[in-house]
Amino acid sequence: MMLFWLLLPPLLMFAASFSQSVWARRLLPISSVAVLIPVAILFRLPKPYALWGDYLVADDLNTYILLLASVVGIGVTLALLTLDRHVRISQKALYRFYRFFGLFWVGLSLSILANHMGIFWIGLEMATLSTVYMIKTNHTPAAHKEAWNYMIVGAIAISLVLFGIILIYASAKPLLGEKAMLFDALLHSAHRIPSPFLFEMGFALAALGMFVKMGFFPMNLWLAHIERAAFYPVAALFSGILESGVMAGFFRFSQIAEKVNYDHLFLFVFVYTLLTLFIVSFLIFRAKDFMRLFSLSGVEHMALIALFWVSGGTFAALLHFGAHAFLKPALFLSTGVLESGGRYRFAGALRGYHGVRGKLFWFLVGLFMLAIVSLPPSPMFFSELYGFGAMIDNAKASHHLLAMLGAITLLLVLLSVIFYRFVAIYQSMKYEGEETTKVVYSSEVAALAIFAVGLVALLLPGTLAFLKTIG
Repeated sequence: MMLFWLLLPPLLMFAASFSQSVWARRLLPISSVAVLIPVAILFRLPKPYALWGDYLVADDLNTYILLLASVVGIGVTLALLTLDRHVRISQKALYRFYRFFGLFWVGLSLSILANHMGIFWIGLEMATLSTVYMIKTNHTPAAHKEAWNYMIVGAIAISLVLFGIILIYASAKPLLGEKAMLFDALLHSAHRIPSPFLFEMGFALAALGMFVKMGFFPMNLWLAHIERAAFYPVAALFSGILESGVMAGFFRFSQIAEKVNYDHLFLFVFVYTLLTLFIVSFLIFRAKDFMRLFSLSGVEHMALIALFWVSGGTFAALLHFGAHAFLKPALFLSTGVLESGGRYRFAGALRGYHGVRGKLFWFLVGLFMLAIVSLPPSPMFFSELYGFGAMIDNAKASHHLLAMLGAITLLLVLLSVIFYRFVAIYQSMKYEGEETTKVVYSSEVAALAIFAVGLVALLLPGTLAFLKTIG
């Protein structure tokens, strides 16, 4: 029954998008906001909670991720209310956006809650295909081109995940039979898997597919180009919901890989994320518009989350994950105002705001710009402290302290490059360029305020204690 209530709001959104009546127009945003209600109820239920036998099982980890995603969905819905005032979009295209938003949410819910690798893959594929049509709601040649690019590269990434799942299943089937498709069964029997090499090959392929979907090396500019061509709510969905679903899968697979051979897991993820961060830091330094800047910054933070997770800093990874889930969609949604009138330049973007709404808008955006580079009291400041501490503890246990300290030094240098760039951009936004009057709507301020409240909630003692119990 709980599964029915979880899927009812997005299915209502999908059905209502086919109607042109007044009630349908009102039902679309209401159904999107209503997604939070069953998710909040599920979050409070005792765990593990079987939603559909062994196939869909809710635990503390996936309900935390689903709760973050549902809050992001509300923020995106508020931004959609004024989308037609910032960009050229027909009512028909807006309805089509909601239609595929509903399908997108169904796919991501299944993927995040899946205890079965096959259902995880189906949900991820459903979300990928839905996103293609959301990109195409922007009827421009660039958007159509990037929609095709997304479908092609996304298909390659999802195929790598599928092939990895097949190898993982084959590695454990002699021991577990058909239960070799279940995450919990694999986790409990990881140390007894008959073919650990086959499992590691499967994990490497699945992780590579998930990394590509999140814009890791060698596809660092892939998402940036897509999010530049699409409408800004699509970029917010990518960073706050789709990447959350992909990272949830990485968490599941890596928990099993850790028990099979931790040294191989750590070395693979460590080298891959470090290479990604090295390239992305300099791409951020050369970014010339907000969408590409925020997109590349998202790749940076997802790489840090993966690195903290495999280093044993579960708490740091989840805190960083939550902060990113709120900060990045907030910044993407703010581009509707920052780039109003087709002005993509940084200079003067935080000037020209009047009235209570305008001043609150530029204050929140400025706050988010500084919080994303981990200035205290941003949750990312504390998560990075705990994350680097976990990396040092890991090095002490493995007798590679000097190598790890060298890697951390390189990471700090790369993060300093990113920090310098963001601070320089903030100064340009606030103090340079000509001042032009910008219009801010109440729903846009409300969306940013929701994300600000979410960031504060992450630092509450109860939230921190809950995150420490996961993993």
